[in-house]
Amino acid sequence: MRYSLQKIMNIKKILSLAIIACAAVPGTFAQSSKASRHSAAHRQLLANQTKSTDKIQLIEKSSFIDLIDDIEPEPDLYTEGWNSKRVNPYREQDVPSSKVIDVTGYCMPVPGYITSNYGYRAKFGRMHKGVDLKLNTNDTVYAAFDGKVRLTNYEAKGYGNYVIIRHPNGLETVYGHLNKHLVKPNQVVKAGQAIGLGGNTGRSTGPHLHFETRYMGYAINPSAIFDFANHTTHTDTYTFSKSTYTQPRNFAPARNYADAKESENLYKKGVTATTYTVKAGDTLNNIARAYGLSATTLRKLNGLKSEDLIKTGQVLKLK
Repeated sequence: MRYSLQKIMNIKKILSLAIIACAAVPGTFAQSSKASRHSAAHRQLLANQTKSTDKIQLIEKSSFIDLIDDIEPEPDLYTEGWNSKRVNPYREQDVPSSKVIDVTGYCMPVPGYITSNYGYRAKFGRMHKGVDLKLNTNDTVYAAFDGKVRLTNYEAKGYGNYVIIRHPNGLETVYGHLNKHLVKPNQVVKAGQAIGLGGNTGRSTGPHLHFETRYMGYAINPSAIFDFANHTTHTDTYTFSKSTYTQPRNFAPARNYADAKESENLYKKGVTATTYTVKAGDTLNNIARAYGLSATTLRKLNGLKSEDLIKTGQVLKLK
């Protein structure tokens, strides 16, 4: 395994501390400096060798490995095509027929609704390999998952200003038509971190985010992973298949989906709801997602504790 310079320096520091700690153990290095007691101290040192080794192993297991995990995602992920300037750096023969992808720990890139779906566009005679999401110029765009920035670039006849992030779950996400990049190549980012400002650059007819989800170059329909109406993922995992990756999914309950569409329509008309009346079967999480809020924010707005339950007919503040 390859380690960065910073990781190597951290390893040396930890091992140095371990050796100093071992030196303080009675009968080890501290006593061996006296010539008259050299043989006895040497035997004692050998007798305590197992204990010293255990101390070093303990430090390696409890601190060193945790340190590596906290620095950045698994580095082996960032190999194939990492320095490529192409959106798709992969070779077809390396792509598996099927792969289960963990999509927990997500963040919606923007709260806006879909203005253009994934799929073939007869008008332009080409595939639209992502979805277009509503935003205003200079609205913040967020990383969908933890990962590392592979590429930031400008393409006048296509994506405009765009960012590509590679994620530990195997996906790459593409964010196009940005007004400005807020990250640089090789920068480690967290889900929900600001990576750019929305815009209208490149081949675009108005401010929006062109958002793609790719697995080893295959442009998956983002609606197969994300429920954009309810601001969540359909499930905790997505199974990539070469035969189904273009198809959307919709597991949202009909009532929740209708509530989200109503909120979307109000948003389009410039009307923003300020309250919501709880219906039978509602949960705080579903209501929050339908209106682009977190459950924590919704609780704070209504003075609710984590253990409090909502009731049918209860009016909740949304602002």
